[in-house]
Amino acid sequence: MLSEHYELIETLGTNFAIAILFVLIGLAIQDVLKKGDVPKFGRWFVWLVLFLGCAGFIAKGIIQAFWEAGL
Repeated sequence: MLSEHYELIETLGTNFAIAILFVLIGLAIQDVLKKGDVPKFGRWFVWLVLFLGCAGFIAKGIIQAFWEAGL
């Protein structure tokens, strides 16, 4: 059974690892913003860029799933 679903397991593992990486990057950025004297506009801009990166990753996954399904 494992050999039949190897590609699916690999894809899910990669997506999960990248999601964890995004969370760790977010925590590191939060720590740097708290310790530094960053203005409110700068904080909003940093979080916007991080969110757009995550949204792009999610959109890529959704588009890829639809593309491979042939929809």
